[in-house]
Amino acid sequence: MEKFQFKPFDEMTPEDYAKVGFKSGLEVHQQLLTDRKLFCRCPAGKLHNEGYHSEILRHMRPTLSELGEYDGTALMEFKTQKNITYRIDYDTVCTYEMDDTPPFMIDDVALDISIEIGLLYGASIVDELHIARKQYLDGSIPTGFQRTAITCVGGSVPYNGRDIKLIQMSIEEDSSRERSDIGHDRVYITDRLGMPLIETVTHPEMKTPQEIADVNNIIRKLARTTGKVRTGIGAGRQDVNVSVEGGTRIEIKGVSQITKIPLLAYHESMRQWNLLLLRDELHARGITEETFESTIQDASGTLRKTKYSPIKSAIDRGWKVNCVNLKGFKGLLNWKTQTDTYFSKEISDRVRVIACLTTLPNILHSDNPMENLTATEWTKLKHKVNAEENDTIVLVWGDDRDVKTGAGEIEIRAKEATIGIPSETRQALADGTVGFERILPGPERMYPDTDLPPVIITAERRKAIIDQMPKPYWEQEAEYRKLGIKEVYINQLTVSDKAALFDEMREKYDIDLNLICRVLFEHPARLKKIGYNIEYLTDMIYDIVFEAYANGKIVSEGLFYLMLMVCMNEGYSELLMPTIAPQSEIDFTIVNCKNILQEVPLRHPEKYTKLLTGMVMDELRGRANGKDILKIIEADLEVK
Repeated sequence: MEKFQFKPFDEMTPEDYAKVGFKSGLEVHQQLLTDRKLFCRCPAGKLHNEGYHSEILRHMRPTLSELGEYDGTALMEFKTQKNITYRIDYDTVCTYEMDDTPPFMIDDVALDISIEIGLLYGASIVDELHIARKQYLDGSIPTGFQRTAITCVGGSVPYNGRDIKLIQMSIEEDSSRERSDIGHDRVYITDRLGMPLIETVTHPEMKTPQEIADVNNIIRKLARTTGKVRTGIGAGRQDVNVSVEGGTRIEIKGVSQITKIPLLAYHESMRQWNLLLLRDELHARGITEETFESTIQDASGTLRKTKYSPIKSAIDRGWKVNCVNLKGFKGLLNWKTQTDTYFSKEISDRVRVIACLTTLPNILHSDNPMENLTATEWTKLKHKVNAEENDTIVLVWGDDRDVKTGAGEIEIRAKEATIGIPSETRQALADGTVGFERILPGPERMYPDTDLPPVIITAERRKAIIDQMPKPYWEQEAEYRKLGIKEVYINQLTVSDKAALFDEMREKYDIDLNLICRVLFEHPARLKKIGYNIEYLTDMIYDIVFEAYANGKIVSEGLFYLMLMVCMNEGYSELLMPTIAPQSEIDFTIVNCKNILQEVPLRHPEKYTKLLTGMVMDELRGRANGKDILKIIEADLEVK
């Protein structure tokens, strides 16, 4: 394969990504705004972070699929032997989530929202909704499976003059929130469990990391324009699928912020490309899947007097140290995979996740001896495992069970390097790199749910949804641009629940449209920032405000002042309406402010006009237009 070397992130071009055959798809998860969970009647959206009423401990084990096969991810999770603890709050969880009660029929509100979003994609809605079970043994779902159903197939979203095609959209239950994962103990909070969400899956048609983020924003924005999805931290999450030529689909799981996607996708593509180069290097050394060799020896006795703290502490606790000899691997654990990241971390991650040896460092290798073991200790170890000049030895330590699992994973991951890129789910790390999370699930984890019958989606139901749903936001944006609305307001209108109010006000009153937007978006934001409760600004209040302005009762500056008075007085009365200042009062106020300024030494005389205008406006408090005041002041200065 081509010996292309990845440049720093900021220097990569679309042509560079084309050279490595970069492509990516998305799986976008979005919580729906419903009162109830998807298959029970518990409240949705009621989160808690601290207190809980009880705990449940469970151990997960895999089951055979309908074809009599085990899913690879399920087998991997079973190997970890985790103790899964669920913290239960009685207000948010019932016996359904614990699989002790049959499910209710799917929530109709959630299903209607998912159908609406599917129609906005231009997708084909299924005639019958069939519920399936998707196996999850990481513990995120107490039952060990998630109920899910495909609601539509096909559809697309426009992006830069082309259509990004969608594969499908599903409706499914959300999982628990992970609180901690240390060693063999994993703790979940169950408040989010069972909340309805949709999963939108695209074809792998994004050709650069930035395109992934751009398309994700389009999908997110489309859902938000309905006003029927949740917002805030955790309400939207995305899995990013990345591959390069000769590689395989790798899923970066649960990316919480779209802005992080480009760097993560860059590092995953770099990792895959460098692993393919590593495979070629192994083959050049004559090491293939068939010729791969390794041995494992107990090295506890050899290192019983070591002063290297992590291993010394392990031996003092009665743990074992295993030494794995990787034949012909000399120098390859220092093979760069990502920025400041090397192949040794691929091995360390497997040991951390599957053997549950979570305290780092959890391995030590002869490619990077540094100041850990002495030269004599390394020599003794190499002699013990019959290591030759071109071999690399790797140490791992833990109790009897974990050290055996850890040594086995070292062998497995090293052998996988001779094949290329193992199918994995990766996690997004804080520095923008990606780390091993689990083996990528296969189709074996899906099977039909026998507890629920199919749901018929009638033509009448589809029509009722179509009759009330908004246009796709890109069509709305095009219309707003034709109306001359500023871009900043267009972005706000398309995702705001005030869009309908905007349309009502522009049809009802002959007012500048950008002024309507300013009143709807900027004025409330300003009032909220200075501490006022803007809940008093109801649709009725906005109607009063705009009617007063349209009929010439108040000037544009009076709009904010009236809204301020409504918030201060916790409601509206006619006494709060500012009257337009007569010319005589304006003239008097200007003269009075001038006299005050004459008594004050100005540090910046060039700002006199601006300062005087501000003083006059403060005195008149929304009863005159700033532009008119400025003209009077400037005309007076010109005369003088």
